[in-house]
Amino acid sequence: MGSAVITREDECGLALGRLASIVEQVAELQNEGRECLMVTSGSVAFGKQKLTEELIMSLSMRETISGNNGIKARRSGIYTLEPRAAAAVGQSGLMSLYDAMFAQYGVRIAQILITRPDFYSDEIKQNLYETMSELISLNIVPIVNTNDAVAPPAQIDDDLAGRLQPAKGPVISIKDNDSLAARLAAQMHADLLILMTDVDGLYTRPPDQDGARLIDTYVPSDGADEVQFGGKSRVGTGGMDSKAKAATWALDHGVSVVICNGLQDKAIKDIVAGRRVGTFIAKQNPGGAAVEVLAKGARRGGRTLQSLSWQDRAGVITALAGLLEARCPEILAANDKDLRQAKAERLSEALQARLKLTPEKLADLASGLRQIAADGRRQLGRVLRRTQLAPGMELRQVTVPLGVLLVIFESRPDCLPQVASLAISTGNGLLLKGGREAKHSNEYLMQLVKEALSTVGAKNAVGLVSGREEISDLLQLDDCIDLVIPRGSGELVREIQTQSRHIPVLGHSEGVCHVYIDKDADMEKALQIVKDSKCDYPAACNAVETLLLHEDLMKVPHIFDGICHMLKSNGVQLRSGPRLNSLLTFGPPLASSLRTEYGDLECCIELVDDTAAAIEHIHEHGSGHTDSIVTENAAEAARFLDGVDSACVFHNASTRFADGYRFGLGAEVGISTGRIHARGPVGVEGLLTTKWVLHGSGDTVEDFKTGRNAFVHQALPVDEGPEEPAVRGTDKIESVLE
Repeated sequence: MGSAVITREDECGLALGRLASIVEQVAELQNEGRECLMVTSGSVAFGKQKLTEELIMSLSMRETISGNNGIKARRSGIYTLEPRAAAAVGQSGLMSLYDAMFAQYGVRIAQILITRPDFYSDEIKQNLYETMSELISLNIVPIVNTNDAVAPPAQIDDDLAGRLQPAKGPVISIKDNDSLAARLAAQMHADLLILMTDVDGLYTRPPDQDGARLIDTYVPSDGADEVQFGGKSRVGTGGMDSKAKAATWALDHGVSVVICNGLQDKAIKDIVAGRRVGTFIAKQNPGGAAVEVLAKGARRGGRTLQSLSWQDRAGVITALAGLLEARCPEILAANDKDLRQAKAERLSEALQARLKLTPEKLADLASGLRQIAADGRRQLGRVLRRTQLAPGMELRQVTVPLGVLLVIFESRPDCLPQVASLAISTGNGLLLKGGREAKHSNEYLMQLVKEALSTVGAKNAVGLVSGREEISDLLQLDDCIDLVIPRGSGELVREIQTQSRHIPVLGHSEGVCHVYIDKDADMEKALQIVKDSKCDYPAACNAVETLLLHEDLMKVPHIFDGICHMLKSNGVQLRSGPRLNSLLTFGPPLASSLRTEYGDLECCIELVDDTAAAIEHIHEHGSGHTDSIVTENAAEAARFLDGVDSACVFHNASTRFADGYRFGLGAEVGISTGRIHARGPVGVEGLLTTKWVLHGSGDTVEDFKTGRNAFVHQALPVDEGPEEPAVRGTDKIESVLE
């Protein structure tokens, strides 16, 4: 606890309410079985308070005896307080205060005073360690402070500046309580060091300056050049620079570190509970970089991609397609590890189906990626509109990337290269957060993405979040991420939409898809469409969940029986809607709900009066995803296609066609049932926005006010240039494969 945390703003006394809150939190943790050690400031401030009171009393007596001379002496400021003397006076009072506060919670404390020379001798350090260990084993909280009454003045931290300790690297001097806490944390093999100050954490620059931004996660090796430190704190000898150095040193010695605002209520308990408070000091490790670092890298990498020609971006995607084919055995081997783990954990069959990769899936993936590459020319930088505003002034609306995307997906590792390719094609940075069940598959596929990106110097444009960060933590990076796209269950999508308060979410609700068989349907077509819609891939969000039958079809027994027999023979468990259930003596059990995404070989069957009733049923119970009509009646088909308000509406086709690859988009980042920005399978165009580019000739608004110039607002033809074949990137494929 730094001086700024436990002293009042006037620096002449302790902030007793704040100190009581800190003591309460430490005592509660201690009583829960944690082992706590406190390094505290405050003796000088407490001593100053006592000495000031004594001086005032003394001056008052002198004023009484000597008249105005005492007043003049007090006003001239000749009575100054020596910090060492203040520390000597305040230390005993500070410990008495701690003793009384901790006693309220049944916690005992012990005082330990340390100076810099105490760390020179290995024998003294060992004694210190043994004393601390003994106190902690007795459930006593050691309270440590520098012995300011005898300590030398603070000096430049020459040790960290370069002097090395043999075989141990840089050592840290004891010049303030930050460095003392770091040394003790390492000496005692602490799990966590919390450095408390009077600001929320580490900022990119002093927090009182314009543009200062709180750093959520600080990786010293990656972020050191982005931080500008101010001076020392308003009280004490430390400052944020001191805390950052101490934190980095402790991190290098195996201690996790958080710099937080000690003025914040319950900060200690929140940090120990795992909540994101202050700045977490992270170490770069093979498990992956900190999320904020990945996001910044994705921003820079995306801008690198944006600056490339469409041929270069297409070459990266085509190279990735080639890698998927060439490394098929290695990909399947990584996927097999995930499948074995999924079986061992007895994950659902539907999840295992989404998790499984096959040579056929990888071949389809490669084909889809080449389709994205071939379409690259028509996307980024495309002129959508040209307008002559006035003579010598031309305005253009041009497509540009959205920025940095965060795609959160479950189970399906094949989505990783798909989404990466869409981001590359559109010049977007990308963060991917996959489920742990696909860990090995995702990590290997990400290696291939990095290999392809390295050919154009944009290796960090796509990053895989492989740490244990919670989704709620990712959704706080609103200054780094521009759009969140969840791909998974309806529960996952709803959770993200609820938690993301500042970042837009492009997602869909449940995939409650319908197939309506009209009385004028070709029954052979109907059987094939229903079978494909339900059985081809029942775990997909575009698989049919409810089959609607025109009531007249019940008058032809073999039709209903034929549909049920076909579904049952393919392993589908049937459910009946309320109307159908009321007509059957023996039949499928009643469905618990007409709005259920089974995601498995299950299906509900219900009767409707006609096409209008089918449309009404879909609007009431559907999710706006994909719905299809089977009929030979063109008028009924048109009525259905016009009337159903879903993202995808089909006639005489399986709902399984609702897919970016099958739509010719190459791939998709997801299927959106929302109405703003994009709807249905979201491919390349859904990842673009626009900017306005104005070319003038020295024009000013004043020219138009005075009549020297006038608006014409004339639409100009959009000339995209001659169509050119997409570059297949053969040279890049060969170089990567080599």
